[in-house]
Amino acid sequence: MRIAFHTFYASLTALALAAGPATAQAPPPLTTGRIVRHSPALDQLVAPGAQLEIISSGHSHVEGPLWVPDSSMLLFSDTPGRTIYRWRAADGQRSKFLEYSGYTGRMPYGKEPGSNGLALDGRGNLLLCEHGDRRLASLPISRQSGKRTVVDNFQGKRFNSPNDVVVAPDGAFYFSDPPFGLPRQAADPLRELPYTGVFRRAPDGQLTAEITDVPFANGLALSPDGRTFYVSNADSLRPLILAYEVGKNGKLTKPRPFFNMKSLPRSRFKEVPDGLRVDLAGNVYAAGFGGLLIISPQGQLLGILDPDEPVSNCAWGDDGHSLYVMASSLVLRIKMLARGVPGK
Repeated sequence: MRIAFHTFYASLTALALAAGPATAQAPPPLTTGRIVRHSPALDQLVAPGAQLEIISSGHSHVEGPLWVPDSSMLLFSDTPGRTIYRWRAADGQRSKFLEYSGYTGRMPYGKEPGSNGLALDGRGNLLLCEHGDRRLASLPISRQSGKRTVVDNFQGKRFNSPNDVVVAPDGAFYFSDPPFGLPRQAADPLRELPYTGVFRRAPDGQLTAEITDVPFANGLALSPDGRTFYVSNADSLRPLILAYEVGKNGKLTKPRPFFNMKSLPRSRFKEVPDGLRVDLAGNVYAAGFGGLLIISPQGQLLGILDPDEPVSNCAWGDDGHSLYVMASSLVLRIKMLARGVPGK
């Protein structure tokens, strides 16, 4: 159905161009999905007429969206395709930003060998969670230079496959390390760490394991005040988002359930709790059952952005009122009343 619709859209564009400059008009944006409202409070975050606009399609599986403010571009990973793409709002054009991302080995390596989560470190470097190379790497974003390994092991044991990364106000990095990027995932003989961890790399380089008891720790986010740390457990049987208190030294303590997706229908087989973001009011945007869930700071489900595809992650961009959503093969944009911080 989508292929036919895309073909129809392309035909409209061709007809408009054939009509000449005097009559040519830009075709309407291609949209998909729906907005499910669970609370009237959603009207303060999502405008009543807002739609999920398709800005890029035809990917294998998109992840790790990141808006780069000083370049006005969106970066995102195609994890099976080992490519990071850029998309510019000024002209709506997509191009390759980095090929062979995530895995530099010689032989084929699993189903998702490429990069996943992306972040800016505050010093002009792009941080990359690399599945196949099993490391957190950095790349100067605005000049020609190669990647450097930030960290690839904990106490001499290689990571599983770093998945998501967030940068704290003090400059520390937190990143998750589930086994999803290993060829045989949790059962892979290459696995060296016996657990899925959330690690913290301090500004001085010290590495600590902050969480070791969440079976499939995946998406990460920090509240706007930096005092609450959110972690999604990508497990269809225990589909939780957990909240931790952040101590003055960056330690994560006092875990508590924040939201349980088990009460929601699982619309699509591949859906699990995945990427997380927050807005400036502290609302949490969580990929999971039914699409992208919008949850109040108190843990109340306000609504769901449902693109008819499994959602993996999202990111704020433009002036902070655009939300970019990763949905399987599609990259989507929706204009919001809520506001987030682009590049975070």
